[in-house]
Amino acid sequence: MPRRRACASVLFLCLTSFGLSSCLARRRVITRAGGGTSTPTLLVTDKNTLIQTVANQFQAIRDFTATVDMVPALGSAEKNRITEYKDVRAFILFRKPADIRIIGLVPVVRNTAFDMVSNGSDFKLYVPAKSRFIVGNNELSSPSPNKLENLRPQHFLDALMVRPVDLAADKVLLENLTDEDNAAYILHLIRIGTDGQMRTMRTIWFSRLNLRMARQIIYDDTGNILTDARYSDWQVYDRVPFPKHVEINRPHDEYAVVIHIVKMDINTGIRDDKFALNQPEGTTLQTVGQNPPAAPARAATAPGKGRTRKK
Repeated sequence: MPRRRACASVLFLCLTSFGLSSCLARRRVITRAGGGTSTPTLLVTDKNTLIQTVANQFQAIRDFTATVDMVPALGSAEKNRITEYKDVRAFILFRKPADIRIIGLVPVVRNTAFDMVSNGSDFKLYVPAKSRFIVGNNELSSPSPNKLENLRPQHFLDALMVRPVDLAADKVLLENLTDEDNAAYILHLIRIGTDGQMRTMRTIWFSRLNLRMARQIIYDDTGNILTDARYSDWQVYDRVPFPKHVEINRPHDEYAVVIHIVKMDINTGIRDDKFALNQPEGTTLQTVGQNPPAAPARAATAPGKGRTRKK
């Protein structure tokens, strides 16, 4: 019995020493990206406030004209192959409800690399270097092996202008993802299909450092990611906040683009002709989903003609 009491006393002293001695405990300070060198204070909010934040951001913008630097990339993480290209200076024009035009310039010489426009349902794409004028529907039923044909202005619009939550159609769940590496609120937008199955349509992420949108993921009906957009470095342009840095990834279409805003004007008005894109003379017209027409064959030169014989 005395021996047991002695062992118990030693155990009690050991446990007490762990609780009282700072030499036996290690305090780890969690620092987060965007929080500076000091320990950031995480903000607290609720689901309804975040839903209203998305609506307010969307409603604040009627139109914008932006000068941006773009870094396009082809490939996908799933196939372990991504090729990045040089910076492209581009101009993005948007006007509600769904007009968008994007003009990209060739690096250094600043000639037009591509020009594409959409009215929300159809799109047009002009590629001067290939003398091709591509038209089609915004809906991409099956991706083309030619990544150029998978580009849609609507993909940019869905990422840059995050649509408000449709409370009549969507069930909304709020997740607090806060651990050692993350500090985010996530809105899960879930919709019940005609087959009665629940599907996640979108997730909208907010940083708990500033409650700004940090990410939006758009899914297809089978749960695959259509668009993964990330937002950072929020700035105020014409009294409207907007992310200065946007990363858009389309893994199924195997392309991505990083957009860095150089200059932006919001709600200054844009004329109708700025969204007009007509087929230039001498270009080949292609409708997406159809094979491009073959180039006309050159006429054969008749024997004895077309050459000048020296006497």
